[in-house]
Order: sequence, then structure tokens, then C-alpha cells
Amino acid sequence: MALTREFKETVMEMCKDPNYRKALLIEALESYLEGDMGVGNALLRDYLNGCKAFSEVAEALQINESGLRRMLSPKGNPTVLNFFRLFNVCQKREGFESADDFLSLAHS
Repeated sequence: MALTREFKETVMEMCKDPNYRKALLIEALESYLEGDMGVGNALLRDYLNGCKAFSEVAEALQINESGLRRMLSPKGNPTVLNFFRLFNVCQKREGFESADDFLSLAHS
């Protein structure tokens, strides 16, 4: 199902708030851990679209942007290595220096 322009604009506006971006990452991780790959992929896509960061993150991962988009598509299935590399780049974009920093926010 395609997203409406209004929804995309709302997500992009909300992504200006660092707390919202961090919450998207936490929700994505929780979704993956609960086995819901589709929701996790959608949340990471929302994060990257909302931050206009697909090309920046793809470059950091040394993959092309279209490959990153496919990885996070509804039927995408990133390898564990790619997922953790992706998550690490996003985590650092948000100022988390370590997984402990990130997880402390997730539990607060």
C-alpha cells in the first residue's frame, strides 16, 4: 500500500525532533526482536525517509542506495550483518556512542 503525501510529510516533520527519531529506532529494534520484520523494516524506512538519510547511510554502509531501499522493502530481508551495520550507523547518527547508551533510553 502506498503512503499518502500527507503521511510522508507528517513523518518528515516529526523526524525533525531527535526524540521522535530515537523512538523510531527503538520501536524498529523491538519489532525485529519480536520477530516482526515487516514492521521493523517499515520503521527503519520511515526513519531514513524522514531524515532524508538513505543516501548518507548507504554511503556509510558502502552499498548503493537502491540496495538499501530493497533491504528495507516490505519483502526485504537484511542479513544479520547488514542489519547490525545499518542499525549501528543510525544509532551513531543520533548521537549514541554505545549500545548501552541506546538501550538505557529504550528502558527509560
